[in-house]
Amino acid sequence: MLNGIGIQCSVRQKNIRISPYKLRRVADIIRGKRVQVARSLLSALPHNGSGVLLKLVDGALANARNNHGAGGSSEFVVDKILVNGGPVSKRFQPKGRGRIYQILKPTSHVYILLKEVV
Repeated sequence: MLNGIGIQCSVRQKNIRISPYKLRRVADIIRGKRVQVARSLLSALPHNGSGVLLKLVDGALANARNNHGAGGSSEFVVDKILVNGGPVSKRFQPKGRGRIYQILKPTSHVYILLKEVV
C-alpha cells in the first residue's frame, strides 16, 4: 500500500475478434465485483465473451502478484472495465443477380483495472 492507496493493476487486450456488444453484456455483470466472485461468474456464464474476459481477469491478477508483489491474502475488485470497438474487417459474399452482400467482422479493445481492497 502506497500513501493510503492500495495496489492497482491493469491489463489491456486489443483486436479481440468478438463484437463489443457481446463483451459489454458480460463486462456489465462483473464490474464492481470481487475477483473471486467475478471468476466464478465468468466460468459459469454461457455467453461468448465470458471466456475472453476470464483470461483477462486472470492475467490482471497475475500482473498484480508478479509485478507488485501482492500476496495470496490480497483481495482485489474489478474497479474499471472498458470495452471499446476496434477496427471492423469487411468481407463480401456473392448473392443472386450479380449483387454482393457485405459481411462485417467487428473487433474489440478491452481494458481491465483491478484495485486492492484496503
